[in-house]
Amino acid sequence: MTEPTRLAIVYGSTRPGRLCDRVVNWVARELVHYPLLEIDVIDPLEFDLPFQHDRTHDGVAALSARLAAADAFIIITPEYNHSFTASLKFVLDLVYEPWHGKPVAFVCYGGISGGLRAVEQLRLVFAELHTVTVRDTVSFANPWGRFAEDGTLENPLEARKSLVLMIARLTWWSNALKPARGTRPYRSIAA
Repeated sequence: MTEPTRLAIVYGSTRPGRLCDRVVNWVARELVHYPLLEIDVIDPLEFDLPFQHDRTHDGVAALSARLAAADAFIIITPEYNHSFTASLKFVLDLVYEPWHGKPVAFVCYGGISGGLRAVEQLRLVFAELHTVTVRDTVSFANPWGRFAEDGTLENPLEARKSLVLMIARLTWWSNALKPARGTRPYRSIAA
């Protein structure tokens, strides 16, 4: 039997009234159809993170532990000013090793570009964190009004097709990288 993939869905926004809540709810609801995924939704707002980099802070330790427990990640990110958010960059910079040797996929949203400019920049950051980013992305251009409060998506067919392909490739990478993390040079940080 195949071992489950521990998948962390990470919020990329901390703004009040964020659309990210609705997008995360849609993704989490869709992933219920994958019995071999164990989902952990990680919202940076849950951790009372310090304003400055303090790796000894309880919130940082808790965030680090949750990220370390994951086999793979989906980052849900908006695009602000042709990039990703400062709050997401802060989270990425707070911890280092929990990302190593793991695959990362993206669900993005924004104006006409659908958040893809943010994802392109995130790929550079994740390369420095020793991850493998999945090429396939779920993107929502001009998403305002498409998501109900509970995350129900209007006309979800195309987004579902993109999500199915992205999850297939993300879980393939997760299964390939999981045993590799137990070897050098990542052995010392393997969960």
